[in-house]
Amino acid sequence: MKREEVFDGLRRSPKVDVCVIGGGINGLSVFRELALQGINVLLVERNDYCSGASSALSRMVHGGLRYLENGEFNLVKESLVERDRLLRNAPHMVAPLPTTVPVFSLFSGLANGAVRFLGLTRKPSRRGALAIKAGLSIYDFLTRKRALMPKHQFRGRQASLGKWPALNPAIKSSATYHDAWVSHPERIGIELLQDGMSANASARVVNYAELRRDASGVFAVHDHISGAAITIKPDLIVNATGGWIDMANATLFPKNALSAPLMGGTKGSHLIIDNAELLKALDGHMIYYENEDGRVCILFPYLGKVLVGSTDIRVDNPENVTCTPEERDYILQSLAFVLPAIKIKPEEIVYQFSGVRPLPASKDQFTGRIPRDHFCTFIELDKSGPPVLCMIGGKWTTFRSFGELAANMALSKLGRERRVVTEDRAIGGGRAFPANSDEWISRVAALTGLEEQRIDQLFQRYGTDAEVLAQFIAAGNDEAMPHPGYSRREILFLIRNEAVEHLDDILLRRTTLAISGELSLSMTDAVLGLLAAEKEWSVARRNDERAKFLCLLSERHGADIAAQSARNEEGDYHEKQQQGSDEPSFRQRGAASTWRSITECAMSRPS
Repeated sequence: MKREEVFDGLRRSPKVDVCVIGGGINGLSVFRELALQGINVLLVERNDYCSGASSALSRMVHGGLRYLENGEFNLVKESLVERDRLLRNAPHMVAPLPTTVPVFSLFSGLANGAVRFLGLTRKPSRRGALAIKAGLSIYDFLTRKRALMPKHQFRGRQASLGKWPALNPAIKSSATYHDAWVSHPERIGIELLQDGMSANASARVVNYAELRRDASGVFAVHDHISGAAITIKPDLIVNATGGWIDMANATLFPKNALSAPLMGGTKGSHLIIDNAELLKALDGHMIYYENEDGRVCILFPYLGKVLVGSTDIRVDNPENVTCTPEERDYILQSLAFVLPAIKIKPEEIVYQFSGVRPLPASKDQFTGRIPRDHFCTFIELDKSGPPVLCMIGGKWTTFRSFGELAANMALSKLGRERRVVTEDRAIGGGRAFPANSDEWISRVAALTGLEEQRIDQLFQRYGTDAEVLAQFIAAGNDEAMPHPGYSRREILFLIRNEAVEHLDDILLRRTTLAISGELSLSMTDAVLGLLAAEKEWSVARRNDERAKFLCLLSERHGADIAAQSARNEEGDYHEKQQQGSDEPSFRQRGAASTWRSITECAMSRPS
């Protein structure tokens, strides 16, 4: 549904059962849940979908091993259940990830872990083999009935260094277990949105718009694109704005502010590094390690590069957070500690991102002890207005169950019943996922006339949704783009069908061009040309859009696009794309036949 259709519909009928504010992963999840129940639901996002914390996660889909130390067993159990559901329901985006923990001592962390478990405040410390063994044993116990992943295993020092020779030689042993990773979390958000709208004609969403309330109590949706304001009459509001929850409540109900905040976030920053030696050293594993101060960090292969993070710093304002030079130094120092022989040059950091974790308000001195769990609460900010349901906390892995919880509470308030469950409902391109991806690719190639290699590219990006996109490409005259992995009609399809309003929408979130370090100036201008033509922008508007994007890329993401362009041209990137890279694709690493990969993992687990 186009934004003009959304606003035209609201003009004709302003009555809305539920208005969800916030188009991050949790807002989109509750939107989908309510849409599937036939609810007249409207979602309003102030910026772009998944442009806040939902674009800044660590790309892990995990149970939260370290949360066990805080006693958050129910959260870990729920997260592991949801992780396994995502492996089944979104196999085009979520795949198994072998994870290795370097161990530097035997007993360290036992006393500290006990004190932290009892709720007493102490700084984090290094965890030894026994503490890690205890945590991984609980992990295995919580997943014993499903047994989708191999059980954990320990390696001695010699075996560990034999497999990962670049590891800090001071290690005593290592432990390997399995979690999962997500290749493109922002696309999962778009698919939740599309799933909800396709199931319910009265379900509507709009980005770059804001819900406001005037002095007389009337609500209106203000369109940041056209400047229009459309009155609506919601029976219930769901505040899913994450780190902005308290600000949103204060804006909508300025005379009835809560006495204490509901949220208190911490900032996490990550780096994307293009270093072949580092990528090779990981041997396909995530290294889940502790820095010398006890802070847990991660690094793992991501889209041909390496993702490294993260920090955990309290912030009062979630707006425009960035990775500071001090955070970059900290992350690089942690990397130098765990892999001391590998040197990272400044120009090898091709992208950085930072976001605020939407955590419940806490006065705990140490950020690692702030609960990561989620809950919903109704608040009465104005007796004459609709009730407001606030979604507090939440981690990316549990977005489905969190959305389900919020939807159930909303349905109860409305006196409606749930009629559709989503535990086993496939998401987007995970629907009708083929057991044999090669056969699927051959069939779609024959149907559309596109080459199998091209269908394979689309399948890796969109799962089974690639068939519709391939048909669109085949229906017109397609042209090559400066990036050999994309074509003109693929970009046009995204612009026309995925609510793209600005250049960063498509380059940062609808594609992985920027975060993968593959974006060039020529590709930027080519995409801008298509977008400007579709939107009928003036030359001045087009130039303004370009300048704003390049500024955003530099200031918030630390990306020197000119340097990256030269770097890609000097390397063999284009040749690898045209001839077929030796780097395993996401599909080859397990996403294209997730069940086969999981079964093999389960069968190979130690007895």
